[in-house]
Amino acid sequence: MPVKGAHAAPLVRVPPNKNINITTTRTTMAFKEKNFASVVICFLLSSFHFVISSGETNSEILLNLKSSLSNPPALSGWNEKTAPCNVDAANWVGVRCTNNSVWGLQLENMGLSGKLDVEILKDLPDLRTLSFMSNTLDGPLPVFKALGALRSIYLSNNRFSGEIPGDAFEGMLKLKKLNLANNGLKGGIPSSLASLPKLVELRLEGNQFSGHLPNLGQKFTSFNVSNNELVGRIPPSLSTLKDSSFTGNRALCGPPLQKCADGSRKPSIASIVVVSIVVVVALVAIIAAGVILLRRRNQAPESVEASASPDLQKKTGYKGAEQGLCSSPDHSGSSRRAEPTKLSFVRDDREKFDLPDLLKASAEILGSGCFGSSYKAALSSGAKMVVKRFKQMNNVGREEFQEHMRRLGRLTHPNLLPLVAYYYRKEEKLLVSDFIENGSLAVNLHGHQSLGQPSLDWPTRLKVIKGVAKGLAYLYKELPSIVAAHGHLKSSNVLLNSAYEPLLTDYALVPVINQENAHELMVAYKSPEYLQHGRITKKTDVWSLGILILETLTGKIPAIFLQQGKGKEEEDLASWVNSIPPEEWTNQVLEKEISGIKGTEGEMIKLLKIGLRCCEGDVEKRLDLKEAVERIEELKEKDNDDDFYSSYASEADVRSSRGKSDDFNF
Repeated sequence: MPVKGAHAAPLVRVPPNKNINITTTRTTMAFKEKNFASVVICFLLSSFHFVISSGETNSEILLNLKSSLSNPPALSGWNEKTAPCNVDAANWVGVRCTNNSVWGLQLENMGLSGKLDVEILKDLPDLRTLSFMSNTLDGPLPVFKALGALRSIYLSNNRFSGEIPGDAFEGMLKLKKLNLANNGLKGGIPSSLASLPKLVELRLEGNQFSGHLPNLGQKFTSFNVSNNELVGRIPPSLSTLKDSSFTGNRALCGPPLQKCADGSRKPSIASIVVVSIVVVVALVAIIAAGVILLRRRNQAPESVEASASPDLQKKTGYKGAEQGLCSSPDHSGSSRRAEPTKLSFVRDDREKFDLPDLLKASAEILGSGCFGSSYKAALSSGAKMVVKRFKQMNNVGREEFQEHMRRLGRLTHPNLLPLVAYYYRKEEKLLVSDFIENGSLAVNLHGHQSLGQPSLDWPTRLKVIKGVAKGLAYLYKELPSIVAAHGHLKSSNVLLNSAYEPLLTDYALVPVINQENAHELMVAYKSPEYLQHGRITKKTDVWSLGILILETLTGKIPAIFLQQGKGKEEEDLASWVNSIPPEEWTNQVLEKEISGIKGTEGEMIKLLKIGLRCCEGDVEKRLDLKEAVERIEELKEKDNDDDFYSSYASEADVRSSRGKSDDFNF
């Protein structure tokens, strides 16, 4: 029978008495059948390509995610009119891009609620990091193993609840960081976490996890399971961590916590042998470490510090305890290699130089802050630079750090001290900026007498506060994804240029400072909302601004900076101001150097009231940044009599409406 179909070969009829080459005929038919098969395959492939190309775009996937969430006003900029990415830059808030592809979502503190459906995101092939911290997402924790390429997951400070399946993270071999702190999760800690070879950060504190800790053998840079309901002995692989990583679990025992009660059982011979072997091995390791340390002490280092000038070594104590500008212990082996000495510049309007140029320059120590030492270096060209040394950034990877520094390098505002260059090492980082002659606001407020300088007058103080407010507003506009865009606002981080215009420094460091160091050192983590609820908000920097305003007007150093490391609790600056009747503010609250000038008291009192509203303990009653900036901008150097007397009128009402500072309404 003939073959039916549009591509069927014609029926071959062999006439009688004709010699036909059967081989040729068969070859021709085979060739045509092969062509038919090729056409079919091409059609199928083109159809398959059509299916692939008609899949969802990045925009469609993210818009589906947006529609799955409740209350997403912060994502109003996500729409089909613009693509999420423009090469490496993001057009949509909270989106991180590379080569026009989405590699991260940083949707923190945006008021998002509802269920998080991560299945929507599985068609984003380059997605590497997710952060939904400080929202109100609820329901069971999503199963993330469908997103096997993720490197980091941050879901702390939400309302996730229920148990996590044991295999929830199975196969996520590239996962490095998992933060589920301060939710309502319960049940056992997923056993699949033990099989993740690259996991270095695990934060599960503030939940209701129960049962035994799995035997996690990873080397963690950050680990915390405190304030859960865990029981039993802490695995030996975790016994070297800080005790604060385990506190708040009543039935958890073993190093570094209290010893476990073993009852009256005598140890078996096998356990005695094992313990003996461990002790011997430990002793051998200690002896070996001691020998290595002695050898290292006798070896001359071969790092960039060898090129440092005697002047720098003398002034900075380069070879002493501080070890100078950029040296630190090398734990990579018994031999030390020279580190790269090239600085990475983030600005094109500065003279280019390298680390050896700084080391050869005459230098002096400017001071030692909570993060490390600062050095002033005078280059041969006459330019003066400041080098800040940070040791609290060793958890951040090279690519992440470099991207954040480039981001800071793009910031341009008259009230920001621009970052000029940076230097990366795993153990420490250097940030290079211009030297500012007039020093910090803190020195000008509290150290002017010892320096033989006059006190700052009222117009200058007002100019400083206005500039700080404008610089802060710019940071929040340009860095919307960072919860506390400054994070470390205090008088010592406000520099004054030759015209006494303020320049903010040490800003936007929250994403790159080690979390445990940030909680101990940064101003944002001294705020009432963090001390009471373990979280910072978009208004946390407003609280810091309020404290700065009160410090500038009163000339008093805030207790939060005086009491570090002390056990005695002192009254904070805002409480002290509130304890004094408003009619006495001019005499008892305002610093004497500015309080006696006629025609200015009314504006000072207005600013004082703005400062009090900024550092309200109740976040809901606290001014937002936009309103605070607008009110500060309205202030003048001089007031009229009507403004002055009316400035006291409603203060009693304001004070009575505040309620207790410990009441928070999130």
